[in-house]
Amino acid sequence: MTTIAAISTGNAPGGIGVIRISGQDAVKIADSVFQCRDKSPLTDLGGYRAKFGSIVIDGRQRDDAVALVFRAPKSYTGEDVVELSVHGGLLSVSETLDAVFAAGAVPAAAGEFTKRAFLNGKMDLTQAESVADIISAEGEEELKASYAALHGRLSTSINAVLEKLLDASSTMAAWVDYPDEEIPELTDGELLNTLQFCQGELKNLLDSYDSGQVVKAGVDTVIAGRPNVGKSSLMNMLTGTDKSIVTHIEGTTRDIVEENVRLGGIVLHLKDTAGLRESGDVVENIGIEKAYKALENAQLVLAVFDASAALTDEDEELMKRCADRRTVAVVNKTDLKSVLDTNRIESTFDKTVYISAKNDEGLDALEAAVTSLLGTADFDSSAPLLANLRQKQHCENALASINEALDGAALGVTYDAINVMIDAAAEELLSLTGKKASAEVVNHIFSKFCVGK
Repeated sequence: MTTIAAISTGNAPGGIGVIRISGQDAVKIADSVFQCRDKSPLTDLGGYRAKFGSIVIDGRQRDDAVALVFRAPKSYTGEDVVELSVHGGLLSVSETLDAVFAAGAVPAAAGEFTKRAFLNGKMDLTQAESVADIISAEGEEELKASYAALHGRLSTSINAVLEKLLDASSTMAAWVDYPDEEIPELTDGELLNTLQFCQGELKNLLDSYDSGQVVKAGVDTVIAGRPNVGKSSLMNMLTGTDKSIVTHIEGTTRDIVEENVRLGGIVLHLKDTAGLRESGDVVENIGIEKAYKALENAQLVLAVFDASAALTDEDEELMKRCADRRTVAVVNKTDLKSVLDTNRIESTFDKTVYISAKNDEGLDALEAAVTSLLGTADFDSSAPLLANLRQKQHCENALASINEALDGAALGVTYDAINVMIDAAAEELLSLTGKKASAEVVNHIFSKFCVGK
């Protein structure tokens, strides 16, 4: 297998830049561009050892550097690995990488270091996918859940189910194929217990998928309401900046203002929209149409009402449009005398919170309402979690086969037929963890990674 190399730090100036090299000739290639200060060769260096020295290109020292050596199989990829840390200027990093290529390495493809770790048995496919999730994590709970997956929480749960299925399958197959041997028969009770255990474990994983996706992917959230109820003030309170313009003039916000914010450990993809009303202004009407469209596509709506004013026709229209949507009613301007019919608001929406965006009051109550409505209030980031649709589909297919086996057992279907269903479930779980994943699936997964990881 070729020796690969890539920059593993960001494509921007920084304190250091790291060039990662992995493969059979990694140490030899690094030795040709790195000169230890004590003149010793890197090839004499053991694993988990570092040397200070210089990058040498065309016989000239170009930069100070540190070479960190990992020896196979005790490395990230399972191969010999060298990481060259140089000063983080873009030119220094790129020149060092070019010298590594000239010495015999080839450019790493997207995710190829992690792909080699998978192929060399350093991690299974669910753990490999968690690496990309850690890199892209924006919310605290997402990061915790991805880290738990990296350390095998999902793998452990899946393998426990898989072990039960394979044990049952092998026992039934041996009993059916060798009836004259003294092989203990799997009793109906044992088979039922095994299938019910597997069914319960997979159902638990699938039941937590939606809340897990909220934590992992964030939530498309729209702030909606008539003009001057405080939508932009709420946006600014959530972002902690003057993201949206706030004035007393109706129609100030004409286009959608977007920002990502963390609330209760999850990420809200926020959209502050134009005030919902009838307007004779052509430009404002375009903004209002966009607001209605964003509301229809939103996963969560923060419907804002003015505590100091009675309900209007625009408020009633918003309440009607939010009837079938996950919505938190946000009653703003609680610092003013209350006029709003709050009983009507509370009877219309599952969640109602009271805030003063002007005084930054009520954020904790809003956080509690949002996490409760989204089902993430009691989310356990350390529990096994299906991270993506691929994993979910394999889990659903395995559960369907187990349900079919349970139905067959109840009807008295023969063991050899039930064993076919159990084998089908096992195949799905083997594909989920990557033990039987096709090359096409593996290549597709790692193609989504960044280069250098």
